[in-house]
Amino acid sequence: MAYIFTFGCFLLLGVVSLLAAGVGYRGRVCDRADGYEVPAVVKSDPALRRRADGLVAFWCTGAAALSFAALVPIGSVILSGGGKSVSTWGLVAFAFYGLVVVSVGAYPFERIKRLGGSAGR
Repeated sequence: MAYIFTFGCFLLLGVVSLLAAGVGYRGRVCDRADGYEVPAVVKSDPALRRRADGLVAFWCTGAAALSFAALVPIGSVILSGGGKSVSTWGLVAFAFYGLVVVSVGAYPFERIKRLGGSAGR
């Protein structure tokens, strides 16, 4: 059961990361309806808007790729029908890997907040 839950979490994380990357590739990170909460300085400066879009597109694509990569070993365990298993330490490693993926996906949003603060200095 833990394998299916882990598979579902990584799949959901990958889909969400792809959706966020799509917003970045379309250049709509700073649009309130489709994008995210960004500082007013970033919204008003075209160069900072492009930088924010690029950050979200790049890092969220990376998070999606890392997330989907984890589906391969977990999926092989699920499809083996009980022939394979993952130790407790393996599941701990997957949990740590999940934290890394979330950190990669969250990085551009924290960086955008600093973009707004550094532009006003």
